[in-house]
Amino acid sequence: MKLRDLIYLNKSDRNSLIVLILVVIVALAVIIYGNDGKNGRSSGNADIVRERNITYYPRSRDYVKKRNSRKIDDEPLDCEKHKEIVLKKFDPNTADSTTLLGLGLSRWQVRNIYKYRAHGGIYRQKKDFAQLYGLTVKQYRMIEPYIVISDDYREASTLFREEERDTVKYPIKLKEGEYVYLNISDTTELKKVPGIGSGYARAIINYGKRLGGYVKVSQLMDIEGFPEKSLKYFDIKPVKIRKININHSSVSKMQRHPYITFFMARTIADYVRLDGPIKDISQLKYNENFPPEIIERIRPYLEY
Repeated sequence: MKLRDLIYLNKSDRNSLIVLILVVIVALAVIIYGNDGKNGRSSGNADIVRERNITYYPRSRDYVKKRNSRKIDDEPLDCEKHKEIVLKKFDPNTADSTTLLGLGLSRWQVRNIYKYRAHGGIYRQKKDFAQLYGLTVKQYRMIEPYIVISDDYREASTLFREEERDTVKYPIKLKEGEYVYLNISDTTELKKVPGIGSGYARAIINYGKRLGGYVKVSQLMDIEGFPEKSLKYFDIKPVKIRKININHSSVSKMQRHPYITFFMARTIADYVRLDGPIKDISQLKYNENFPPEIIERIRPYLEY
């Protein structure tokens, strides 16, 4: 048998072998080309990095934490959730950053305040602080009671206007935190209260005389149309109250008091006449003319 007979292949087998060889050649070419491409790009990037002297480092956890903390610091503080908020009186013209941050302001708002002051800006009134960029209505209403602006920041021209002013006709009004005493103040003093003019000042004096003296500031609301916002400028100076001896007073005398009606005065007089002297007004608590609130209202003005 000859060697040619051993390796002889028919036509179909030869074709299959040729196809197999081609497939192997193509596969090897793809593998070699792919590796060359990757190596080429990698080496190219490395050359670019070396040429530009750029070094890449992975971002550490500390870096990410620091970046996130910067974002949090720049956000406004929530007044209800932030536990370190400390509300106290402050002058926006002199307050330091610790005080301002304690009010719930964000760091960038505090920086804006500092810039405003550095460029000569002055807060002359409380409402000037409301112009702070980013300040919400809720924040301002919470902060407003604690804003105290020193007189040093008023316009100097106001000093001369006050000296030339007729303080009898145009009295200088009280500032918040100041007050006058009922029972001892005259009309000149009373007119210093914001919202109180000559008419109300006279009404306060006259009503106090009818009562026998004020025992509560809220009694001013008995005066028709009295401005409730003015109450905070009044205080009570303890004085001897003029009282009515109900066991020895006539009906006409008792009913002169603003809190005692004709029917109340007649009930008192009838009780004294039929049952004897009254030792305490609470003895009349079962009479329809003397409900508990009326008894407590007139008690300071009665004696027995």
